[in-house]
Formats: sequence, C-alpha cells, structure tokens
Amino acid sequence: MAKQENKGVLKTWKDDRGFGFIKPDDGSDDIFIHISALKRSARRPYRGETIFYQIEQADDGKSKAVNAYIEGVEVVSTQSKKWIWIVAVALGLVSAAVAAAFFAMRG
Repeated sequence: MAKQENKGVLKTWKDDRGFGFIKPDDGSDDIFIHISALKRSARRPYRGETIFYQIEQADDGKSKAVNAYIEGVEVVSTQSKKWIWIVAVALGLVSAAVAAAFFAMRG
C-alpha cells in the first residue's frame, strides 16, 4: 500500500544545519524535515514554500517527513545524475587516450 501524500508549509528552515519544520495543512503538529528528505529536489527549500511529503516514524518515535518535494521546483531523477557521471568519465577517458596518442606521435 502506498504511503499517503501530505501537504504543508515550511514553517522554519535552518539552511546551515539542513533541517526545519513543516506546518501541515490539516492543522496537525509540526513535522520535522531533514534535507535528505528532499534529495531529488533541484534546490534547497525556503521558508514559506509548500512542501509535499510522506510521514515516517523516526528512530526516536517522532514523526518526520520523507520522500518530500517542493511545490513548483523541478524534481531531479537520480537516473539522470548517473548518466551525467558516466558521460563525464567517458569524456575523461577519451581525452586521456587522445593526449597519449598525441604524445606518442611526437616522440
């Protein structure tokens, strides 16, 4: 069964520490959110933004936001990040091969 998606406003955010609290639209208690819950977001959040999230129980028994995203902000696929890494490595290898061939021809 899929987890329910919730909606709320980011009430506080400590960017230097990577966490804050969401005020849920349903009026329930504030929910803790860590930057790791927004790992697919194209950028970090700002106070006052609408956040969509699921709720999970933390190890200490308190509720926390997981699988979160910011309304109107691009969600980045982790698959696309892997392709960028693969392309960068391939370009590095090709560059090294070209440089080696160039120096072999000169010498």
